[in-house]
Formats: sequence, C-alpha cells, structure tokens
Amino acid sequence: MAMLSPKFDDLTIGHDFLFKKVMRNPRICKHLLEEVLQAPIAEISYPEIEKTIDVFYDSRGVRLDVIVADEKHTHYNLEMQVKNTTNPQTGQHVLPKRTRYYQAMLDVDALQKGQNFDLLPTTYIIFICAFDFFGESNYTYTFKKRCLETPKLEFPDETTINLLNTTGTHGSISPDIKSFFEYVNQHAVTSDFTKQIDKEIFHIKSDQKARLEYMSLETYVQDNRYEAYAEGEAKGLAKGELQEKFAAVKRMLALGKSLQDIMLITDLPMNKIQELQAEMQAV
Repeated sequence: MAMLSPKFDDLTIGHDFLFKKVMRNPRICKHLLEEVLQAPIAEISYPEIEKTIDVFYDSRGVRLDVIVADEKHTHYNLEMQVKNTTNPQTGQHVLPKRTRYYQAMLDVDALQKGQNFDLLPTTYIIFICAFDFFGESNYTYTFKKRCLETPKLEFPDETTINLLNTTGTHGSISPDIKSFFEYVNQHAVTSDFTKQIDKEIFHIKSDQKARLEYMSLETYVQDNRYEAYAEGEAKGLAKGELQEKFAAVKRMLALGKSLQDIMLITDLPMNKIQELQAEMQAV
C-alpha cells in the first residue's frame, strides 16, 4: 500500500491540501486578499477550490488551488508554492510560464462561446512562495504589462501577477501579511489573523472526513504515479531517464534520505523505491 507523504497530522499551511481547506473559510480568504492587495473587498463568492480547467482533450489541463470572485466580478487565483521547481529536462524554473499558462486558462474558462473579449474579468494571480524567486529580498513582486519605450504606459488588459516571498525582508507589507509569512515559514502564531488560521487548521485536522479525503487523494496520486511509470516502462519510453532516476534513488538511500522525500524528488511510485531499497539491502 502506498505510504502517505507527509502524514495528515504533520501537514502545514504550506501543503496544497491544507492551504485549500483553510481558504474554504471565506473570512480568512477575504482578509488575506485584502491584506495582500491593500484594498477593501465588500464580499467574495464562496471559494472555488482546486478547479480543474480542461480546454481540449489533447491539451494540458490545470488544477488551480483557489479561485474566488468579488462583487465587481474580479477574479483571484491563490496558489501556494513551497518549492522553486525546475524542469529536469531543461533545467529551467517552471514558475514564470506556469503563471502564464494559468492566466491563459483562466481567460479561456471565463468567456462563454460568442461573448465579447471585453467581458473578460479583471484577474489577479497570486503565488505565495516560500522562496525568493528573484533574489531581491522583496516581500512582494507585482507584475503588469508596460511599454518598454514609454514605461508610464500600462497595457490595460487588467491582469496582475503577484509573487509573494515569505522569506523577504524589503518593502511594505501589512502586519497581518508579515505574521502570515512567519506562520508559513515557522508555524509561528503572532497575530489574531494567524490565530484564526491556526484554529481553522486544528478543526480541519479534527475532521475525520478531511483525513479520509487526504488519504484518498494520496492514494490516487500514488496510483497515477505508478500507472505513468508502468506505461513508460512497458512502452520503453525514456528508458535512460528512468535508469538515471533509479541511480539517483540509490544514491539518496545511501545518504539516508527518507523514502517520502525520495518519492517527492523523483516522482517515482513508493513501491518502486521500496523495490530499489530491497535490491540494495540484498547486495
């Protein structure tokens, strides 16, 4: 049976599953948005959690963490990102083009057939990153399209990308956002806002339905990993890449890395990692 990684009781706000659950509380979600954007929001629609957008059967769908809309029909997409992931094939960080793709999918999903483009809503894509992508130590990095020749000219497509850096030290942020960053980084409860979040997490972890949902999700993820691996092995796809992964697993096992960490790093199914571990122990 696939092992859970991490265990349900060990989840923190930095884990997608728990972040989505916490953002199902409209009061917490609304306050977080208001503090990030430093603007009041009269009310938000109930958060739409983990929405999957599939445009064409042969195109890549996206699973968005949290989508909410306010009374002005502005749409907000909140994402938690704890690792600065790279594509092992290209060595490139995936975050910039991930935000580009998310924006495209949000726009496609927002318009019905025959509707005019000017009906597209104002959108904010907000990534809460537990790392400094640009290395400038800013608390926040805000991006809009501007003219290179005349920088004061802003392209009025009403899209904004906010990268929040929980490790930042420079810039102006509200006390509640600073305390939220401390909560993400160190699980430190230093404000009424983080007390609310911590209390919400306590209730979530006390909910047997949430526990079962997480276990089911982890089993589903493990099964998908195994199926993808088995299909690739059966078809002889990327055999060299698989061998490299197997070698990397054995090196990490020799260094004492946990099976859960190895699974997260390599995306191999747990039973295959255990099989490689058994091979090493048999030598």
